[in-house]
Amino acid sequence: MTDSRTQQFVPCGDGRPTHRARPLAETIEAFAELIDAGDIGQWGVSNFDLSDMTELLEAGGHSCATNQILYNLTRRGPEYDLLPWLREHRIPAMAYSPIEQGRLLGHSQVTEIAARHGATPAQVALAWLLRQGRVAAIPRSSRPDHTRENAEARDLHLTEEDVAALNTAFPPPAGPQPLEML
Repeated sequence: MTDSRTQQFVPCGDGRPTHRARPLAETIEAFAELIDAGDIGQWGVSNFDLSDMTELLEAGGHSCATNQILYNLTRRGPEYDLLPWLREHRIPAMAYSPIEQGRLLGHSQVTEIAARHGATPAQVALAWLLRQGRVAAIPRSSRPDHTRENAEARDLHLTEEDVAALNTAFPPPAGPQPLEML
């Protein structure tokens, strides 16, 4: 769990319930008590795959605010089943490592699109994520100028040609894939 007073996360080991320290129903009840006491505003989960999310809702976790997952151009597995399920249940995804720990910054297709738009490669990667719908990106940035650049990605509108080129360079999944984690 994080120390944030506004949002708490429940990590999920390898996705199997046997690895949780407490049953989900108990955890959900504890979060409700923390909200009632004013100690937190919302809570979410981290690295829950489709079966974990189904189990969460079956245990009463309908007030889950988000599922924080590894999702970016190089790690598109959640698009096959998890993201559609999250959208259907109106639970936003929070994409961590949205520029793949900097590795996307030098990819030729990303840099080419960035040059066409007068943008940075990071902005292209972030803009691609933001166009997915009900996905928030949380890029790491220790410099104020990078933080501003990251925020400007919301104003970058990728063309259908850009998206097609990115889909060619980073193909979407053809079937279910295990949820990747860092």
